[in-house]
Amino acid sequence: MNRVVLAELTTEPLDVAAHEAAVADARAGAVVSFSGVVRDHDHGRSVDTLTYESHPSAAEVLREVAQELADDPDVYAVAVSHRYGPLKIGDVALAAAVSTAHRAAAFTACARLVDLVKQRLPIWKHQTFTDGTDEWVNCP
Repeated sequence: MNRVVLAELTTEPLDVAAHEAAVADARAGAVVSFSGVVRDHDHGRSVDTLTYESHPSAAEVLREVAQELADDPDVYAVAVSHRYGPLKIGDVALAAAVSTAHRAAAFTACARLVDLVKQRLPIWKHQTFTDGTDEWVNCP
């Protein structure tokens, strides 16, 4: 039986190693993780501040995405979290981990998990740049 170990929207710092530990499974020959880190630049401009705003449905959408991945018969466990609120350069904004029997399936599942989160999660990034300009990313 597959399981969603963790699907969380939070303002707290994310720990990728904790996500890896959460998907540990004696059947798993592979654990693949991803950390989406706040960088100091975007499209050639220096980032000063970054804030993620989330829609009230975001936590449920994240759980649905994680469950979709957990329903894959190759996947043993899934852990995924996204932060919202103000973040600093170097903070982890998205942490994900999956476990499977073999590495190819784990890499594929983790990439799919991250892609689905980026596609479906109603969360928007507001960033300000050192030149005083700002932009919203993924905002409808």
